[in-house]
Amino acid sequence: MLAPVLEKLLILQDRDAKRLALETQIKAVPRDIAAVEQKIAAEKAAIEAARDELKGLETKKKLIETEIGSAEDKLSRYRTQQSQVRKNDEYQALGHEIETTSGAISALEEQELQVMYGIDEAKKRFAQAEAELKANISGHEGRIRTLRERGASLDAEHTAMQGEVAAARGPLAEADLKLYDRIAGRGLPACVPIRGGKCGGCHLKVSSEVESAARGKSSDGKLATCDQCSRLVYWES
Repeated sequence: MLAPVLEKLLILQDRDAKRLALETQIKAVPRDIAAVEQKIAAEKAAIEAARDELKGLETKKKLIETEIGSAEDKLSRYRTQQSQVRKNDEYQALGHEIETTSGAISALEEQELQVMYGIDEAKKRFAQAEAELKANISGHEGRIRTLRERGASLDAEHTAMQGEVAAARGPLAEADLKLYDRIAGRGLPACVPIRGGKCGGCHLKVSSEVESAARGKSSDGKLATCDQCSRLVYWES
């Protein structure tokens, strides 16, 4: 039969284990939120990249329009000058400039047309990407709300469990608590059964003295500890 002190220590250990599990989950919540926030940032960056692509094409179109306007002004001046010259060589020279400028305008207009097609395609891509990414962001924001709610719930559970841990510590003697805390400080479980002559913690064979003490046959009545890992051990009948 298990000694009363060990029964109390096992209750404390169970509550401590639950408290630690809650603390692990609580610590994970901010990390999970940060991970989702990174996804939101990536989605927003993708939207901005699509918007920047469209803006870049629109800017390019304006620059081409400016170049076309400048070339058309030049062409108009050349034609005016050509109508006023009397020398044949000057007339031919201006004719060459008119031809060159007209060709440049045609090339620019072709570029403008290609850019306009590009703008139409970019608008479609942007609209599709924006809709999809905003839907993703909405889902991520919902996930963050869920995580925050979970965090609040875990905090409440943890507060309640701290009360249960304190209640479990109350009936134990100070010396027994100090021993338990020292062992538990290295990691749970602090109290383990002996099975087949071996410690349930480190799985190494215990001495006959430790086994005898775990069976409650110790002369001094002290709690038995494993020879190897120093965990509290008890005999599991």
